[in-house]
Amino acid sequence: MTRLPHSPHAVVTGAARGIGREIAAQLTKVGAVVTALGRQSAALDELVAQGIAQFSAVADVTDPAAVGAAMREAAARRPIDILIANAGAAESASFAKSDAALFQRMMDVNFMGVVHCVRAVLPSMRERPQGRIIAIASTAGLKGYAYVSAYAAAKHAVIGLVRSLALELATTRVTVNAVCPGFTDTDLIAGSIDVIMKKTGRDRLAAIAELTKHNPQGRLVSPAEVADTVLWLCGEGAGAVTGQAIAVAGGEV
Repeated sequence: MTRLPHSPHAVVTGAARGIGREIAAQLTKVGAVVTALGRQSAALDELVAQGIAQFSAVADVTDPAAVGAAMREAAARRPIDILIANAGAAESASFAKSDAALFQRMMDVNFMGVVHCVRAVLPSMRERPQGRIIAIASTAGLKGYAYVSAYAAAKHAVIGLVRSLALELATTRVTVNAVCPGFTDTDLIAGSIDVIMKKTGRDRLAAIAELTKHNPQGRLVSPAEVADTVLWLCGEGAGAVTGQAIAVAGGEV
């Protein structure tokens, strides 16, 4: 079982649903104090009411000033030991139809969102007995997929950031890693399934099969499987694991 230092304070971005929600829930179960960060206060308040998180903070990760204010608010309650940079978004289009604005949107939320959060927590985290920075990237950060060139480029950038920052912090007590899920059973993938159905005329089972064909196990990854990997990286036994991009994808990469 994963052992965490005594009641660490973890901030999870994009915590209102999907992978972020599951990570928040699992961290709470193993004794962490969790601040759920997102854009919608009502959804975050629900997490607190359900005991999935202990606190909430409202910010759009693309806004560095808002992120800084939210992280200061969270740290005022207790210093931040763990950052799970999970917030992200995906848009699909052929490269020919992917204009500069689409590339900018994908970079702003998926890459700069991680940068803003790390910059906000790192100075004080370096003073903690143990620090963990974990970016939720994607297998799209490790390989290419057709029709998501902007998203894949942003996720590749996250992996580059993780590997470089891990080297800068190797002599500190802070580790930096990425978890790279394959297609995961979340609301985001449900939206992709709807798009496939609309564009191709396929039924839902056929649309799901189109996504799961990438996974040698022939299935969608569960959010709990991603959260389990995150918990391990947060644990005391993972202190020598840094600069890694760990795929949770049924052997796809």
